[in-house]
Amino acid sequence: MTEPNESPEPTEGSAEPTEASAEADEAVVGWLPRPATELFGAGATAEEAYALLTVDVPADAWITALETARDTLGCTYFDWLSAVDEPGEGFRVAVHVVAVTPGAAIRRLLVRTTVPHAAATLPTAVGVYAGAAWHERETHEMFGIAFSGHPGLAPLLLPDNFEGHPLRKDFVLAARVAKAWPGAKEPGESDHGGPKRRQMLPPGVPDPNEWGPLKGQLPPAPARPARGARAGGRPPGPPHPHRGGGLGDPVRRRPGGAPSRAVRAA
Repeated sequence: MTEPNESPEPTEGSAEPTEASAEADEAVVGWLPRPATELFGAGATAEEAYALLTVDVPADAWITALETARDTLGCTYFDWLSAVDEPGEGFRVAVHVVAVTPGAAIRRLLVRTTVPHAAATLPTAVGVYAGAAWHERETHEMFGIAFSGHPGLAPLLLPDNFEGHPLRKDFVLAARVAKAWPGAKEPGESDHGGPKRRQMLPPGVPDPNEWGPLKGQLPPAPARPARGARAGGRPPGPPHPHRGGGLGDPVRRRPGGAPSRAVRAA
C-alpha cells in the first residue's frame, strides 16, 4: 500500500513514455504515409498548402531526402530546382518533384533545405534526378551555391566575363551605370545635347558618379526649378484645330468649318 503523496512504482508490464512513443504521436501531414521525421529523419518538418506538400530537411540529409521522395513516395518526375536568398538565414534550395500514377491524383512535393551564406555548398542531386544538372548550373550562376560532385558547373546563361551572382540580395544592380538605357527619348538621355533632367534611380542602382567606370568624372546633376517658377512662364500652346483662330474665340467649329448646332441656335 502506498502513501497518498507517493507515486506508484512501475510494474513489470508498464513502460515509461519514450521518444519513440512521442514520434508515434506525431501527426501525418497531407498524403505522406508516415510522419515526416520517420520518413526523412530527425529535424524534418512538413506542411501542406494549396495542394502542395512541403518538406524541410537539414542540409546533411539532402540527398537522403531526395531518394526518399523518389523511391518511397514515388516522385519520379523531376520538375525544377532553384534557390531563394533569405537575408540573415542563408540560401534556401528547393526541389519540386511530382508523383504521377495512372488512375490516381497527381501528388506534388517540394523538398527544401537551407545552407549558410558563408558555406553555400550542397551535394549534387544528379545521382538521384539526372535532370537536376542544368538547374544546378543555373542556381550556381545566379546564387553562387556550389554543388559538390556535379559533372560540370559551366556557365549556362551569363557571359564568361560576368562578375557576381545577380539573384543574391547583396548584388549591385549596375546595368544603368555600365551601359546607358537603350531607346532613351527624354532630353539629356540621348546625344542631342539638350538639357539634362535629373534621373530617378530605382532601388539597388547606385549613383554613376559614385560607383562604376565613370566615378568622379560626371558633373553634378542640375537642380530642378521650383514648380511655381515654371508654371508662370509657360508660353501658350497652339490653337485647337476644332476651335477658332484665337485662343479667346469660344466658337466651336466642325472640321468642315461649319459652326455647331449650339452656335446656330444661339
